Amino acid sequence: MSEALNNVRNSVKYAESVLDLIGNTPLVKLNSVTAGIRATVLAKIEFTNPGGSIKDRIAASLVAEAERSGKLQPGGTIVEPTSGNTGVGLAMVAAIRGYSSVFVAPDKVGQSKRDVLKAYGAEVVVTATNVAPDSPESYYGVSDRITSETPGAYKPNQFANQAGPAAHYDSTGPEIWHDTDGKVTHVVIGAGTGGTITGTGRYLHDVSEGRVKVIAADPAGSIYADHSAKLHGYYVEGVGEDMIPDTYDPSVPDGFVTVDDAASFEMTRRLAVEEGLLVGGSSGMAVVAALETAKDLDEDGVVVVVLPDSGRGYIDKIFNDQWMAEHGFTTSTTGDEDATAEASAGSAGAAAGGAASGATGTVAGLAAEGPAASAAEAPAASATAGTTVAQVLSDLGLTPGEYAHATPDTPVRDVLAALGGDVVLVADTGAATEFNLYGIIDREVLTGLALGELASASAGDGASAAGTSAAGNSAGGSASAAGGAGGDVTGDTAIGSLTAHLVKPQLIGACQTAEDLREKLRSERGVVVLDAGRPIALLDRTALARWATVRKDLP
Repeated sequence: MSEALNNVRNSVKYAESVLDLIGNTPLVKLNSVTAGIRATVLAKIEFTNPGGSIKDRIAASLVAEAERSGKLQPGGTIVEPTSGNTGVGLAMVAAIRGYSSVFVAPDKVGQSKRDVLKAYGAEVVVTATNVAPDSPESYYGVSDRITSETPGAYKPNQFANQAGPAAHYDSTGPEIWHDTDGKVTHVVIGAGTGGTITGTGRYLHDVSEGRVKVIAADPAGSIYADHSAKLHGYYVEGVGEDMIPDTYDPSVPDGFVTVDDAASFEMTRRLAVEEGLLVGGSSGMAVVAALETAKDLDEDGVVVVVLPDSGRGYIDKIFNDQWMAEHGFTTSTTGDEDATAEASAGSAGAAAGGAASGATGTVAGLAAEGPAASAAEAPAASATAGTTVAQVLSDLGLTPGEYAHATPDTPVRDVLAALGGDVVLVADTGAATEFNLYGIIDREVLTGLALGELASASAGDGASAAGTSAAGNSAGGSASAAGGAGGDVTGDTAIGSLTAHLVKPQLIGACQTAEDLREKLRSERGVVVLDAGRPIALLDRTALARWATVRKDLP
């Protein structure tokens, strides 16, 4: 009896820990989004890793290497700058191995992803997105400071640690080669830290003697595809960079495909409804690049595209119709490729054209709309129904991308001299995303501050007469350095330093309705219009009232 029981026990299959379940992720054929393509396109599903992403692979490798080298001692603390997934992998490993963990994430990372890190017992520190990578306020700089101030802390540094690419050379690459029986012809991988494409691509080059082509998918605004291109922010998370990490080997990629946010997000949503794959935005980006790679291949082509993570961390963004609409992204999942290409091109053209032709300098177009009109009431709901915000801009004669704003270091005297609307938008010139917007300040609040009728406050004072501070929504420039003006406001005071009086701007998509705009302006003095994620206009109540007088068909 005991021998039989022992045999039963020996036949039980289990892993010693979840770390043993990392890797050996499956390949799944894409069938719907590949319509018209003769080659076989296979998706490598990395969300089947226990932590939900491909970053589990390097997390285990980085910690194991640190333990072997003695850099991480029992009871130590793991500190890492991360867009989310590496943090989840490291938090999972830390929990199992008995370490504390602290992760520094940029503010574009969704709240749900931050909450996942906290669920593993980690501490999360949030920093601004649009700051120089060498700034002490960047998520790299903040993680360095925390590491230096924390006894027993170890920073794996995924951007420089060669254990990262090695993990993919030892696992991801061999898995692709084995599962395709050596028939893979192309592999498409998004470039983030560069570790995945470097390690995987290097292995496939070696084992195939250069036959396999390695293609890097890169978000528009990143540095990888074109080092001379103008860098700008973007919404897709976990991929792209504004510098070249040490973990990236530029000799590995055989080609690049640049994909914008609009195309990435539309494909991400299509993968869910057409392929049953709930994945993140970087996966959508990679599939767009894979289809571009595969479109001219014949039936012998086998394209493997790596899908880094699950879409569950993006439910409140990419899969949220309201968020998509407010940011000017389409929520269509029809798969109409011609319409998609046209829409994407139109959005990009409008935003890029506005940025190129817009005013430059410290004050950009603050008086562009002329003197303030009378404060007429907004038009009736029936008059605005069905009209898009884009049509409102057209009726007002406004050019997308040319909107009134002041840069953070603009002196208050210059802002007042050019002030023409209800509010002042403080933003970077040529803002690419909402993360380049520092906030808006009501003209009455600004004039009250200048006249000494309102007390200036520091950022730490929280809410003010203008509402909740937008400090921390963006960073960089003298606004961050000022950290909130204390004492009297003078003509030399930088507008961006008035952080306690800057209100985070409300957003509205160009394809939303004028009625949506009217509803927002019931409670807000101004809103920023976005098209495919890019700010293209600032509208206030006065502008909406002017539109009511322009529309001859209104009652």
